Amino acid sequence: MSDWFLIIYCGLITYLTRFSMIALLKKEMFNDRIREVLSYVPSAIFPAIIFPTIFLDNTGSFDFTDNPKILAAIVAVLVGYFSKNILLTIFLGLISYWMLIFLL
Repeated sequence: MSDWFLIIYCGLITYLTRFSMIALLKKEMFNDRIREVLSYVPSAIFPAIIFPTIFLDNTGSFDFTDNPKILAAIVAVLVGYFSKNILLTIFLGLISYWMLIFLL
């Protein structure tokens, strides 16, 4: 089995499993309680993706000293909380991170 065939096969399987959940499930099948519970899924998944990037270094240990990512994340959280603007939060978080890299 060639590498390209394996890559295409895995991509098709991944696509079809995710597409089937979107295409085959009807929105009428979910009652209000299930929709309410599913609305919390992005809020639960996002910190699990972001936490290692901010707090762990390349070796997998916690990096709390002289870590500009923590300060930039605090800036981004504050900007996001007060402005409720995603693009502004992303840009100011990145700008603060880049400035902290050059200052620390």
